[in-house]
Amino acid sequence: MGIISMIIVGFIVGLLARAIMPGDQKLGIIMTTILGIVGSIVAGFLGSAMGWYQPGEGVGWIGSIVGAIIVLFIYGLIAKKSR
Repeated sequence: MGIISMIIVGFIVGLLARAIMPGDQKLGIIMTTILGIVGSIVAGFLGSAMGWYQPGEGVGWIGSIVGAIIVLFIYGLIAKKSR
């Protein structure tokens, strides 16, 4: 059940990050889900590096969305350079 809930939460976080981030991101359902999951991982890594979270502690919704926005911003920079 943990993997299914991670996928669902990742999808919701990815949708919220895409709604907050300005511009037109052409991502499908799978890439939106991956965006949310990777955003949560990035937020957890950055938060523990800055001392906000203990190892193994959950990041939360807001941290996950902020991490997904960071990943989406970096993805936009890379996609723009490849065109």
